[in-house]
Amino acid sequence: MSHAHVRSPGVSGTPRAGRTLRTVVVAILIAAGLATVAGLALLWPDGGAVAHARSSIQFAAPGTTFPTGRITALSKDCPGYFSSDASATGSAPGDTRVCRMATVRLLDGAHAGKAVSLPLLWPWASAGLNVGDELELVVPPASASSAAGSGSADPSTVQGVTVNGVVRDHSLLVWVIVFVVIVVVVGLLRGLMSLIALGFSAFVLVQFVLPAVISGRPGLAVAVVGASAIMFVVLYLAHGLSIRTSAALLGTLFGIAVTAGIAQLAVTTTHLTGVTGDVGGLLAGVTQIDFRGLLTCAIVIAGLGVLNDVTVTQASAVWELRAASPGLTRRQLYLRAMRIGRDHIASTIYTIAFAYAGAAMVVLIVLYLYDRPALSLLSQEDLAAEVVRTLCSGIGLVLAVPATTAIAALLVPREVVVSDRSAWDALRLRWYAFMPRPAVPEAPRREY
Repeated sequence: MSHAHVRSPGVSGTPRAGRTLRTVVVAILIAAGLATVAGLALLWPDGGAVAHARSSIQFAAPGTTFPTGRITALSKDCPGYFSSDASATGSAPGDTRVCRMATVRLLDGAHAGKAVSLPLLWPWASAGLNVGDELELVVPPASASSAAGSGSADPSTVQGVTVNGVVRDHSLLVWVIVFVVIVVVVGLLRGLMSLIALGFSAFVLVQFVLPAVISGRPGLAVAVVGASAIMFVVLYLAHGLSIRTSAALLGTLFGIAVTAGIAQLAVTTTHLTGVTGDVGGLLAGVTQIDFRGLLTCAIVIAGLGVLNDVTVTQASAVWELRAASPGLTRRQLYLRAMRIGRDHIASTIYTIAFAYAGAAMVVLIVLYLYDRPALSLLSQEDLAAEVVRTLCSGIGLVLAVPATTAIAALLVPREVVVSDRSAWDALRLRWYAFMPRPAVPEAPRREY
């Protein structure tokens, strides 16, 4: 049996009040969708402002190149730089890490084919590099200009080369492929749709949210519009077009609005600047960026995934409860689903706290080593920003649970169709629908 119909006793069809409520919800979602599209049009980033911001940040001196090099030889220590007992011999003050001397052959740029010997300072010396690994190098302008017209392969012709990073393109690609394969094999069509939704989310962040903030657009408005656009597409793409998904979407939009308002209030009352770390100081030269608005935007975007998880779970819980107990009133549905929601809230709060603690682990270690009172540490910009991020996301999450549960309890029909067909069966049936059916000879009849 592919599915079962569950009906409440004495109820046939959908009451007029239920149809009216669904019409209202659809109208609200249509209005929210149109407002999101209008917000995208009004807040769309200014390409000229983004280009100006890009030109105003100097990551390196003009003329500096970043060629790729492959390690051809690797020693255990650095004669003339560091000794094997970790004592500095002519190194930068305070840097007493043991390093490794590497011979690197440049693969591209003006010095392609030449070999240079350079020390792999910390932290590259502890990255587990081996012969054959590739590095991104930094060649200063003087070396780049000296290469013009020089065909010498003498390593001494390339001076001042340093390591900028490790080339991880291939290894990262392998992990991406492993992730995609596992998601599709386990999740099948639903997993594939979630990957497409993830790609759309990345597109909105890169093409709208980031450049809009750089262009000087209000961070709060950018966060609400960008998050709403992501959720409209992600929820319907990953979970299908249904009234259950619409209930989850409406609860998610409510959570986004609450989180945005709480974030704005928290950033204002705690007097956060939004400028944290060395990267924040580097962006300080981009005068059109509102860093407090950027922090508010970051708070909203950071809590989006967990918020989506909770609202979808609550809507699904209400539908499953209706299917299991069709005689429950809507009030009973709400109360029972809220028991599930409270358990989900408890576990998700820990998830948010641990996620932010893990992301800020280096900052926590540095602040811990300051050996100052806990309240004084909490007042530091880096840690205070993480605390505010956690609290605002948690408040928006907690308030979204009862709102989504109430919406789902009001919208769930009195007749629920529950499919007992597995995801693999559904995908197989869809595949067979497009495949030609070969002629199968009739088996000979046996007489017993």
